[in-house]
Amino acid sequence: MTRPLLEVIALGAADAVAAADGGADRVELVTAMDADGLSPEPSVVEEIRRRTEMPLRVMLRLADNFTATGAELSRLHGLAAAYAQAGAEGFVLGFLTPTLEVDLDATRALVKEFADRPWTFHRAIDHALDQDRAWWDLRELPGLTHVLTAGSARGVEAGIDDLVRRAKTDPFAAGRIMAGGGLRAEHVPWLAQAGVRAFHVGTAVRPDRSWKAYVDAGYVRAWRTLIDDEVVRALDVAGGAL
Repeated sequence: MTRPLLEVIALGAADAVAAADGGADRVELVTAMDADGLSPEPSVVEEIRRRTEMPLRVMLRLADNFTATGAELSRLHGLAAAYAQAGAEGFVLGFLTPTLEVDLDATRALVKEFADRPWTFHRAIDHALDQDRAWWDLRELPGLTHVLTAGSARGVEAGIDDLVRRAKTDPFAAGRIMAGGGLRAEHVPWLAQAGVRAFHVGTAVRPDRSWKAYVDAGYVRAWRTLIDDEVVRALDVAGGAL
């Protein structure tokens, strides 16, 4: 069995080190969580690389929305190059048009600049007007390995039924869903049974679920155990049903 993916949001090097110590597989580096995550300074990537070899994907997002102007894309091109030079494994991004469809032109314009690196389409997908159409559009984008989604703009609690349905009925989505956005322990068994194999946590691995607190390695370790156990249980159930 391939180990399920556990990704942890990091706001700095201390978070990345704690995530690694707790057994996470990867961190998503962002800043400004009051704006749902924006692009950090490249120097933060450099500091993380000095302290841990943890795989790292960096947010490419400049404003508290999901659109991108030409000037913003130009700036993001430069940031992506700087992040890559500093040691980023890949990136996290995603753009919508003013009519809330996946902005394929803007997204392609950016990903073609780092065609050799994997990337995640973030929760812009949850804000698309027609999510079925949005998932179909994602098939056209090269290098995409994960889609961070709660199934709803209101979070996993509201979107878990849609996540489960999509994971069970759409093989493309099932291979790319990374469940996150208010993910709680009680959601994991349902998602694992549906075939979800990637999970994303932020405040769930911080004391008091506060962004002001650092990632706690013990909390990460508890999530590592939970996810591994529930995926094994799901596979055992599936095997017994054959």
